[in-house]
Amino acid sequence: MKRISSVAALVACAMVFAAEAHAQHSTEHEHSHHDHAQHGQAEPHAAHDPNPAVPTQSEREHIPPDPPSHELGDMSYEDMARMMSMDDTEPVANVVIDQLDWRGGGTDAYAWDAYAWYGTDYNKLWLKAEGERADGVTRESRNELLWDRIFSRWWSVQAGARLDLAQGPTRTWAAVGVQGLAPYFFGIEATAYVGDGGRTAARFAAEYDLLLTQRLILQPELQFNLYGKSDPANAIGSGFSNAELGLRLRYEIRREIAPYVGVLWSRRFGETADLARSAGEDASEVEWAAGLRLRW
Repeated sequence: MKRISSVAALVACAMVFAAEAHAQHSTEHEHSHHDHAQHGQAEPHAAHDPNPAVPTQSEREHIPPDPPSHELGDMSYEDMARMMSMDDTEPVANVVIDQLDWRGGGTDAYAWDAYAWYGTDYNKLWLKAEGERADGVTRESRNELLWDRIFSRWWSVQAGARLDLAQGPTRTWAAVGVQGLAPYFFGIEATAYVGDGGRTAARFAAEYDLLLTQRLILQPELQFNLYGKSDPANAIGSGFSNAELGLRLRYEIRREIAPYVGVLWSRRFGETADLARSAGEDASEVEWAAGLRLRW
């Protein structure tokens, strides 16, 4: 009888424990259902939230999950570049006619300054051309073919060859220099040249784009040249040869096409100025300019 009474007591305790567990589960289920009901009422308001920075429930469902960190570590460069839409080894090309001038002053003249490059973020092949033509005669024509290698975030070194075509004999030069952006976004070019017959030269150019509006841009520009030896056949004297200061105001109809107007002051110095005067030319000139800037 004692054994039967003990068994009956254990069965009764088990039944009481089961009843209490069932009651607790029912209470939690009701609370969970109540929470879901409240959440379901809040979603319509979230869907019409006027703040576009907060994604709605529907938008959140379409956001792809971030890949696991171990998968990112195992991705190849090509997969990573494709995922981020970035590839600094993909070759690209650019062509810019920076200045296509008509110049009016003492005589009508036409001038050009253009460049093109092809390559990656680290290595490019550059072609530069600059010159001026007046009265059917090419006064100046500088053409350069350069290899460009970036060595810092804003600067690259350039090396190659230069060919001068003008009224006098053709001159060829080996070229090496730097190009980049100085503080406050001044565009800088500084190049040294070594030519045949022991000739040497140096060229410096700087420009700055001052945005008056998103389309109206004022561009001051300065450039000057130095030569180690006189070249009378090309009207060039040794030392500080010449300088040109320009100011152009352009309007970008589109980024690819921009008409402009401007004013230019040029000055020859030293022996170069003497050679110009002996040829009946002025050592200093002020010219008006109008033209187009084009890019592809």
